[in-house]
Amino acid sequence: MQRWRLVLGHAADGGLGRGVLEGDAMGQDAALEWLYGRDEELRRRGVRGGGRHGGDGPSLLTTVDWLDQIAKLFPKETIERLERDAVERYEIHDVVTDPAVLARIEPNETLLRAVLRTKHLMDPEVLRQARRIVEAVVRQLMERLATEVRRAFTGARSRTPSRFRLARDFDVRRTLRANLGHYRPQEGKVYVERAYFFSRTRRHVERWQLVLLVDQSGSMAGSVIHAAVTAACLWGLPGVKTHLVTFDTDVTDLTGEVDDPVEILMQVQLGGGTDIARAVAYGTQLIEQPRRSIVAVISDFYEGGDQARLVRGVRALVEQGTTVLCLAALDEQADPSYDPDTAQRLADAGAGVGAMTPGELAAFVAEHVGR
Repeated sequence: MQRWRLVLGHAADGGLGRGVLEGDAMGQDAALEWLYGRDEELRRRGVRGGGRHGGDGPSLLTTVDWLDQIAKLFPKETIERLERDAVERYEIHDVVTDPAVLARIEPNETLLRAVLRTKHLMDPEVLRQARRIVEAVVRQLMERLATEVRRAFTGARSRTPSRFRLARDFDVRRTLRANLGHYRPQEGKVYVERAYFFSRTRRHVERWQLVLLVDQSGSMAGSVIHAAVTAACLWGLPGVKTHLVTFDTDVTDLTGEVDDPVEILMQVQLGGGTDIARAVAYGTQLIEQPRRSIVAVISDFYEGGDQARLVRGVRALVEQGTTVLCLAALDEQADPSYDPDTAQRLADAGAGVGAMTPGELAAFVAEHVGR
């Protein structure tokens, strides 16, 4: 009954009774009302708002108080959802522009996106604190993606034994089979006298270029973050020369900072229009060997420039032998978001159109480099 009451808000008091909430549930209700009570649609329908009494009313809570409360009252997954709704749904900017709030908040990707959208509102002191969030989240993403990149760029296992003793190549079955004579039933253990390891096929590492063209219009924060981290993970790998270019109506080449994704993200200016054709034209100029180049355009493909010019540019790249990927922006559930009309025209021009996570993009690049 308490959970139903928390879901439905004060409008359920008539049906469930006012005495349903006890102890922590009363604090949870106040914290939920502080956030969701500002929903205008619910207010118009009379579902929320106007039902609070006493000293715990939402108007007395500051953002700092609210963050402290939810940290004590809710599990981690719920806290992340509440923070995300505060920033993205209700645009409570002091979550990321108030130094007192920033000092309390746990870094996560939602807050990183919020920092990128609001850093132009921050004074230098707040910006220094916001950088802590950027650094922490980028470090987490780098650690996760670097593992996928290393796996993608490591050759496939072969049946040939290897004299190199690497944990990731440990041959469990052969090792157990060869050491069964050392099994001690009273202990339930096999003592390994000799361990065996797989070898790996060697990838051919002739030089390839990867040109990442990343839309930095307002809705593309998540894609910019992952593209910056992906470029940093690919930077310096044998056989790959990586370029990172962001664009809205202007084009900015960030290749010189690609080894520092934090600095890249602090430079990104989200917003503005979208001129994909201009970005493709710039990327075309960077290509040295067309048949050993991959151009990946990451965008929602709502072209604000010349769509015909965009299609011509992509077709010209394909005809010269360049691999062109047109990758849709991914939302928080990793679902693609894009203009299907433009995407179809680009597919008809010979581009590969779809969606890839950063790990899948790294695997695609590794496959082509290894040919």
